[in-house]
Amino acid sequence: MLTVQAFRFALDLSPVQERAVLAHAGAARVAHNWALARVKAVMEQRAAERSYGVPEQLLTPSMSWTLPALRRAWNASKEQVAPWWRECSKEAFNTGLDQLARALKNWADSRSGTRAGRPVGFPRFKSRRRTTPSVRFTTGAIRVEPDRKHIVLPRLGRLKLHESARKLARRLEAGTARIMSATVRRDGGRWHVAFCVEVDRAERTPVRPGSVIGVDLGIRHLAVLSTGELVDNPRHLAAAHTRLRHLGRVLSRKVGPDRSTGQRASNRWQRTANQLARVHARVANLRRDGLHKLTTRLAREYGTVVVEDLNVTGMLRNRTLARHIADAGFAQIRRQLAYKTDWNGGQLITADRWYPSSKTCSGCGAVKAKLALSDRDYTCQACGLTIDRDHNASLNLAALAAEFKPAGSGPVAARGADRKTRARGQAAVKREPGTAPAGQTGTVPPQGGTTNRAQPRRAER
Repeated sequence: MLTVQAFRFALDLSPVQERAVLAHAGAARVAHNWALARVKAVMEQRAAERSYGVPEQLLTPSMSWTLPALRRAWNASKEQVAPWWRECSKEAFNTGLDQLARALKNWADSRSGTRAGRPVGFPRFKSRRRTTPSVRFTTGAIRVEPDRKHIVLPRLGRLKLHESARKLARRLEAGTARIMSATVRRDGGRWHVAFCVEVDRAERTPVRPGSVIGVDLGIRHLAVLSTGELVDNPRHLAAAHTRLRHLGRVLSRKVGPDRSTGQRASNRWQRTANQLARVHARVANLRRDGLHKLTTRLAREYGTVVVEDLNVTGMLRNRTLARHIADAGFAQIRRQLAYKTDWNGGQLITADRWYPSSKTCSGCGAVKAKLALSDRDYTCQACGLTIDRDHNASLNLAALAAEFKPAGSGPVAARGADRKTRARGQAAVKREPGTAPAGQTGTVPPQGGTTNRAQPRRAER
C-alpha cells in the first residue's frame, strides 16, 4: 500500500549553517513578495483602466498565477531584483513562488465557490520578523547519510541531526521508501527538517479485527471508551499557564520591535521571546506525543473505531472553555484516526454532528428531548438506567457500527441530520452514491435529535 508519510527530525546547526538556512528562507520571502507585488500591480492597473471605460481588449495584459508562469517572470527579472541570487539554491526562490501560486489559487477558488470551507483572503506580504522561516527542497541531492545522524540538502550540504534517522534510513535501504521533498523550518527556536516520503507500507490487520469501540471526546476526560476506560486529559497548556504568564509579563517590559519607528528589538527582548517560544513548543510536543500514542493504540487494536463529527469551531466560541477545548486537540484525534485506521486495515466511522449520543439511552434507546450540560449522569425515564453521561455516549457510538453498517460493507455516507428528535430505529438510512470503501473514513446518518446550539456539546467535560 503506497502512502505519503512525513518524517520529522530536529537539527543541530552550526552558526554558519544557521545563517545559510536563514539566507535561503529570506530568498523565498523575497521571491514571494516580489511576485505578489507584481500581481497586485497588474490587478490594480486593470481595475483603474476599467474605471476609465477602457475596453476589455485594450486593458493591460493579465498575469498568469500558475507556478511555471511566476517562475518565468522571476527568471526574467532576478538579475535586477536579486543580484545575489546565485548564493542560494533555486529551490529557495521556487518555495516562495509556489506558496504564492497556491495562495492565489485558493483565493480565486474561494471567491468562485469551487473551494469548500471558510472564505480565503487575498495573500499578504511576508514580514521578515513575523514570518516563520522555512524553505523546501524538491530536487537535487537529498539523502540520509549512512551514519543516520547526518543529512545532505542542496547547497546547504551536510547537516547534523539531533536524533537518529534510523526509521527513515531502514526504509530507504530496503527500497520501500522514496524521498519526495525536504522542508527545513524553525519552530520554537529549534530547526527541524521534515521529509515528505512515499512509503510502501505492508498490509496490516488489527489485533481484534471484528471488535468495535466508540470514542467520546471531552475535556474532563480526553476520551471515554465504550469499554469503560477513561483516558485522562493531561491539560499541558494549563500546566504551563503560570510559566507563560510570567514570561509574557517579562517580555512586555523589554524593548521590543516597533515597525512604525523602525526600532529593533533588544537582545534581552529576543532572549525572552525565545524562552516563551520554547515553552509553547514544549506544550505542543507533549500534546502531539500523547495524541499519537492514543490514536495509534486504538487503530492497532480495534477493527472499527466510531467517533463524532464535533463542531470544534462552534465550541471555541465559548469563551469560558475555549482554551481547554483547543488544548485537547479534538480535530487532531479524528485526523490521526482517519489515516491510522487505514494503515492498520481498520475503518473509521464518523457519526453525524447532530446524532444525540448523549441524549439516547444505551439500554432501551429512548431519547431525551433536553439534557443539561451540568447533568453528568444519564438517568433514563423509560427503563430507569443510570449511567455516566460520557460512557453512555460512547456505548451509543459503538452501537452505530452494528446498526448502520451491514456485515461486509464499508462505512455509510449519508446526507446528514435533519435535527429532529426520534426514537432509535425510526430514522431511515439513505445510502448515496460515492460511499467510502472499506478501510476509509465514512459518515453515519443520525438517528435524529435536537442539540442546543447555544451551548457546545459536552464541552464542560
